[in-house]
Amino acid sequence: MRGSFDVRNRRNRQRLVANAIGLVVLAVMLFPVYWMIATSFKPGRDILRFDPKWWPSPWTLDNFSDAIHRPYFTDNVKNSAIVVGVVVALSLVIGFLAALAIARFRFYGRRAFIVVIIGVQMIPATALIIPLYVLLARANQVDRLSGVIVTYLTFVLPFTVWTLRGFVMGIPPELEEAAMVDGCTRFGAFLRILLPLIVPGLVATSIFAFVQAWNEFIFAYVILASQENQTLTVWLASFTTSRGTDWGPLMAAATLTSLPVVIFFALVQRRVAFGLTAGAVRG
Repeated sequence: MRGSFDVRNRRNRQRLVANAIGLVVLAVMLFPVYWMIATSFKPGRDILRFDPKWWPSPWTLDNFSDAIHRPYFTDNVKNSAIVVGVVVALSLVIGFLAALAIARFRFYGRRAFIVVIIGVQMIPATALIIPLYVLLARANQVDRLSGVIVTYLTFVLPFTVWTLRGFVMGIPPELEEAAMVDGCTRFGAFLRILLPLIVPGLVATSIFAFVQAWNEFIFAYVILASQENQTLTVWLASFTTSRGTDWGPLMAAATLTSLPVVIFFALVQRRVAFGLTAGAVRG
């Protein structure tokens, strides 16, 4: 009895230590986000003071007004929405079809194709800037949104294929075979069995594709030269000039730029949970 009591106490202490470490790590990760949002509501005198002011009091919306009224803000929002929307849609469609072919069919070069996908993920993105820029220049796609879209697909698509392949392989092919035995065609089994079960994977992959395409800066900064063609992440660089950094509007602009990612994740998170539940019931 005494031994079981000691074991229980030891487990409780370990759980408390683990929870404390988790809370500390969470605080360290969330503090930069809090400081960005808090700074965006502070007046200029509170931002540049030597002793930090942890809470914006008095708070102001002037920083957001200055950020919104910066030149090309509306155009850059539109450009980011177009680029991200096209990249997410194309990566899901092409990635899903490629993942389906890899997971369900046997063809020559299948393993080599998988190795190539893994190898592409190991290449640093910055190492591809010069070759991609040369190719885009030859195709007359520099300073065009279509060139940025193709560039983003080069690093979003391989991960999309690899992730969706795991989801497709997790669905037993016997479910499709049973549907075809009951009278469904292969395409009908795909629409009624495989596609509904793969929805959680599509949503989870779309989150990654959205975040990667929305937050990317280096490729857009190199490829897009005209201010009216730039994306929001490149627009943020305009707050740093030769006279210094305008911290208040910059933090407000960064807060506005991060909102679409938060909103998108909040919307699709429920669909992920619903898709997982639906898939479990159907399976």
